[in-house]
Amino acid sequence: MDACGAGRRAGAPALTLGRRREQRAEGRGQKFTPTERRLIARLRTPLAVQQYLNALPYNTEPPPGRATLRSFRGVVRHRTAHCLEAALFAATVLEQHGYPPLVISFESIDELDHVIFVYQKRSREGFSGDSRENPSRPRFWGSVARSRDPGLHGRKPVFATPRALAASYLAKYVDLTGRIEAFALVDLRVLGDYDWRLSQKNVWKVERMLLDTKHQPLRMSEARFRDFRKRYRAFKQQHPHRKPLFYEGREKWTPIPQEFLVR
Repeated sequence: MDACGAGRRAGAPALTLGRRREQRAEGRGQKFTPTERRLIARLRTPLAVQQYLNALPYNTEPPPGRATLRSFRGVVRHRTAHCLEAALFAATVLEQHGYPPLVISFESIDELDHVIFVYQKRSREGFSGDSRENPSRPRFWGSVARSRDPGLHGRKPVFATPRALAASYLAKYVDLTGRIEAFALVDLRVLGDYDWRLSQKNVWKVERMLLDTKHQPLRMSEARFRDFRKRYRAFKQQHPHRKPLFYEGREKWTPIPQEFLVR
């Protein structure tokens, strides 16, 4: 892809909401280790997950190593993630806090696709980490993501639809070869009992499922595409070892890794 979760025994302690969800998950065959449970308890919001992933080195799968597609457990163990691994990590953690395991898959003309975790949150405010929601307010879409490009990371929950959220990645995807052609919103629960959350092996079935999923067309205009490719080429000629940050709408981005901010 990206080259880019019956009655309680008498005397047992009261269960928090997170612990009830965790026990339901374990009832489906998921067994988190104590270390994993502590990490999940700490990463209660999309922002917290994004910040955790930002601090991890990007998994470039360099030779002589082989390509990987690690689960949440694999990311915790190896402390590195590429885009799809980061999406699976976020989906596993935030599922335990009540978020459905949803991702958006992007298809690019250069076949260097991208995958992000997406979620809904009420109101355009309160992204700072307050998990409380006002039920009278509409729900907006945001994302958690990891990438080798600064503009392909997460978004704040300010987008009215999944398509609007996906469209916020169009310009940022343009480089010397890339251009988004289509996107798909996918619920990872379609994988059924397949262990994409905690497997200690590569979970290639996730990638195959996403590749087989029908995507909806999503393209920017030819004129706008040519303009961004021209700007990207000019930037790289002047700054060959940097990634551009000249995009509009950065106030809708979540924090990006510090490596992209160093001049």
